Amino acid sequence: MSLMSPNILLLSIHHKYASMIFEGDKRVELRRVRPRHLNHGDFILVYVTSPEQALVGWIEVEKVVEMVPDKLWQVVKDEAGVTYQEFNDYYENSATAFAIFLKETFKFDKPIKLEKLRKNWSNFQPPQCYKYLKAVEVDIVESMTRYKISSISEKPKYCQTELLLEKQ
Repeated sequence: MSLMSPNILLLSIHHKYASMIFEGDKRVELRRVRPRHLNHGDFILVYVTSPEQALVGWIEVEKVVEMVPDKLWQVVKDEAGVTYQEFNDYYENSATAFAIFLKETFKFDKPIKLEKLRKNWSNFQPPQCYKYLKAVEVDIVESMTRYKISSISEKPKYCQTELLLEKQ
């Protein structure tokens, strides 16, 4: 029986911006590449880059929007945690800009350092862009943090057998 649950994305975020997210000062994460299949109710596991190099918590996604950069700035300027110049530098030569609106943030009691991640999760590499986690990888994170990440989403969960029964 397979369980459909929220998509869980591993995302590397610079220390400055991750701090702003978990302090509530940044409510939108900007990206040049849209993470496919990321929608309302999905989760982002936050890996903070150097100098911290640790998995620090997760974010529930409110929505993902796509616009030309100039229009996106008007929508996110008060929530993105960047200046207009930083925004323009980031999206220079980009025809399309993406914004992930953040619904809730959850910070782990204790960050999971890179060394521990590599010890418990074979072949762990912080993603350059993003990485969708497989069920076994989510299980590893949940065992290290003692949080049931996938169970707190409001996104509907259906057992495959229930879907088959409904179709008959």
